[in-house]
Amino acid sequence: MTAKSPHCGVRNSGVGLADLRTGRKVVGDEHGRIASNTKTWVATVVLQLAGEGRLKLDDTVDRHLPGLIRTKRYDGRKITIRRLLQHTSGLPDYMDGPGWEDEDDHRWDHSTPLETVEQALRLPPPDRAPSGFSYSNTNYNVISLIVAQVTGHGIGTELKRRIITPLGLRHTSWPGDRTTLPKPELRGYAERDGKLADRTEWNVSGADASGALVSTGPDVTAFWTALWSGKLLAPAQLAEMKRTVPDGEGGRYGLALERYETAPGFVTWGHSGSMESGHKLRNAVTEDGRHAVTLLIGSETFNEPKLDRIVATLLRTLR
Repeated sequence: MTAKSPHCGVRNSGVGLADLRTGRKVVGDEHGRIASNTKTWVATVVLQLAGEGRLKLDDTVDRHLPGLIRTKRYDGRKITIRRLLQHTSGLPDYMDGPGWEDEDDHRWDHSTPLETVEQALRLPPPDRAPSGFSYSNTNYNVISLIVAQVTGHGIGTELKRRIITPLGLRHTSWPGDRTTLPKPELRGYAERDGKLADRTEWNVSGADASGALVSTGPDVTAFWTALWSGKLLAPAQLAEMKRTVPDGEGGRYGLALERYETAPGFVTWGHSGSMESGHKLRNAVTEDGRHAVTLLIGSETFNEPKLDRIVATLLRTLR
């Protein structure tokens, strides 16, 4: 866990073991897969490009990737970048397709974002909230293709150039096909046949812009506080990011932002993450950006509501 506040500074701590085999304890600086928290970093790159005039949020997919999405069910001439970022595009999640029932089957596979998009286009439309919201990893892999088209570089390169290097995040990396984590690593565990199995080593290339980043609690916290303090986005772009729609489950979602109101008038923002390797992430930053909490978790077996309450309590305590 990493917590930051103006009164307490930055505090790292951990509970439990980072490695069940060796008994190594968690101290709070371990590397883990931040999964869908990656989406917020990617959306930041896109909003920077919008601020530079290199694309517009209301550009269609077809404007940048002509003909990529053109089926009886899906039309890239009607899907905008904003809708991709906000999960209101109507595109299905490629991971809902046949062949993904057992994620372990793809543990060592190399996949490209284009391949995952092509898989998704063969699927029927997803169920959507009245707002049009339907969470889909496919959206962000389309975004990856758009960023590459606009900049001439892969999303990993743009993340490093625009966020990781400027903020001095020495423990954040784009893994590509690397299956191991930098040391010290937070091992990842998933339940198999009633037992926790180590699933740390994984090729997450298919996740791409939807969830491939590797980082630490301190680096994730530094990114979110920098984002909220205006170091990464101009006020107009951050305001666009915070424009939300109902997600159909009682929450609201912006451009890669989850809005939480854990108590009346107490609003925080973040983005949860979950990876096949057993790694999970929960984070939140207060509306004023002065307080933040990041939790990296190495097991898929935990009480999510209890954990969310812990995050909310920590933030209120830090205030």
